[in-house]
Amino acid sequence: MENPDFLKEKYDLHNTPEVNQAAQRTEIRTGQEVPLNPADQIQNYLDRFKEILDRENPNKRERGIEALKQVLLDKFVTKQEDIPESFWKSQENIIRERGQQADYNNFSEEQKVNFKKETSEGLLNDQQSSLEQWLDYFASADSNYLPDYLKYWVFRSVTQLAEYDKEKKEFPKRSKGTVRQFPDINQEALNYVIDAVIKKHQGKGLEFEYDIQPDEREAFLKSLEKENFAKLYAWANDLMNPIPEHLLPVTQGEWKKFEQNSNHTPLVQSIRGKGTGWCTAGENTAKKQLASGAFHCFYSLDDEGQPTIPRLAIRMERDKIAEVRGVARKQNLDPYMPKVLEKKLEEFPDKEQYLKKDRDMKQLTEIDNKVKQGQELNKNDLTFLYELNSTIEGFGYQRDSRIAELRANRNPEQDMLVIFECTAEQIARAPREINENTKVYIGQLEPGIFQKLPETLEHIYTSFPDKKIRRENLEIGGKTADQLIAEMTAKNINITNYAKSMLKSREFIYTKNSEEITLIRLTVADLGFKNNATADQVYQRAEDLGLELCPADTCPNWRLKYQNQPLDEWVRVAMKQIPDSDGYPGVFGLLRDGGGLWLSGDWAGPGSEWSPGDEFVFRLRPPAGEAGKSKT
Repeated sequence: MENPDFLKEKYDLHNTPEVNQAAQRTEIRTGQEVPLNPADQIQNYLDRFKEILDRENPNKRERGIEALKQVLLDKFVTKQEDIPESFWKSQENIIRERGQQADYNNFSEEQKVNFKKETSEGLLNDQQSSLEQWLDYFASADSNYLPDYLKYWVFRSVTQLAEYDKEKKEFPKRSKGTVRQFPDINQEALNYVIDAVIKKHQGKGLEFEYDIQPDEREAFLKSLEKENFAKLYAWANDLMNPIPEHLLPVTQGEWKKFEQNSNHTPLVQSIRGKGTGWCTAGENTAKKQLASGAFHCFYSLDDEGQPTIPRLAIRMERDKIAEVRGVARKQNLDPYMPKVLEKKLEEFPDKEQYLKKDRDMKQLTEIDNKVKQGQELNKNDLTFLYELNSTIEGFGYQRDSRIAELRANRNPEQDMLVIFECTAEQIARAPREINENTKVYIGQLEPGIFQKLPETLEHIYTSFPDKKIRRENLEIGGKTADQLIAEMTAKNINITNYAKSMLKSREFIYTKNSEEITLIRLTVADLGFKNNATADQVYQRAEDLGLELCPADTCPNWRLKYQNQPLDEWVRVAMKQIPDSDGYPGVFGLLRDGGGLWLSGDWAGPGSEWSPGDEFVFRLRPPAGEAGKSKT
């Protein structure tokens, strides 16, 4: 149900510059004028965001979302220069209270500038992250059940509020230049509010399902009448009580399955008010989720020994797992549930990706417990914590916060000696320092660097631990496009329409004979670009480093081999561009999302720009005389 009139009445939105500009863009793009009535003008504006989220090509969808995110973050996240002087005065008072005033008074002007910069960067990065969680939520499947006009209402409201004040039980209004974070997402509370607003617009009465005092009901109904998001959301946050601490260790209970297309009311009633934070606690969401597939929920025992405490959820879409959620922060698993989930997942054919998440959460919990008990972390612990071999995956919609918390208290320089089983002298920081005893290289990439690094050198970083240069061997050749498509289909690998059109193109030339090549993975930032770079610039810089473009069949062969790709990773293969079905020059890429593994085709014209975080795979230029050498 769409209701653009709601935004007309609440914000006079149809008279704003952004809505007028959206109408002009639509006319330019389609050649048709948007009707002048307010409802059509507003809906046309909302449709622009919907168009980005509904793009079939995952690459174009991702790029559209990222571009939109940058615009919104730039608009709403505070700039350092806007932080008022009163804030810095308060910081001086804090320094004085900590007994550090003498040190601050001795700061040079440059040191004071750096102090302000470092302090504001940390605070504003947190502020940006708190807003990104909302943007990620609206871009995720979790929010597909919300009407567009209410998404706009929620987001506009959130950008005007600070984080929840537990003592006052309210979301304070944001002030200009504030360094405070935006409100946290509580999907359960949010969906309670959304349901109430939808019922109001539908003319339905609101039924209170909890033991709520009459004055509290009246307060909620007054806020609902005025459609005051801040008060409604604060009321709902206060209502959704967390699971009592003494019940968390309880793992006895039972699984209950809510069948596809079954009545959503029992599911909603079983989880509302239990502090799960799940969006399924909303009637509208639960109804649409059950229309897509079954819902499995594990309930642990309450104080009366009854299975009423929701702890785990497995949501299906048809016969595949769509998501797994727990009740810890960011909807990750709490430390008592991994074994319960592991046993349940044995029932599902697509269990492997979720078993990895399960293993990761178990290992993270073990490491967290070790640290709390004052125990030393070993090589395996540190390799895992620094995510050197694979990304730590959890069940929530955001990364488990324990990862950052644990790493913040570590000394990476000391940890490297344990991880790589070496001394400080065996870590080279520049090519001239490499010798026969070198075990690790951590430094900048220079022209011809990969020809200088010994093949036996396993550990190569531009910075530790996040900028690892991955090198692996891959066998290619001997398979036609049809054979590659057949093998990918047999392994349930998705192929986008653009990628399939590139495979069918006359310009897709597969390697006739089998050969082994060495792949080097680099981000645009690894190549030395601090800002966006064009495809031509990226390719030229890689050539300077001793790399070259990959054969056209590299990516399909790598897709067949690379089955354990981390969730949400997206890597492109640097290659001579092949026109896709729309005639645009494209390159192949590998992607894994909630829908599984993908071979994608991404637009890569010579002038296409790539951000510093975009990752490419190149071929290591073979020594003279070995190029194109077949495998025997």
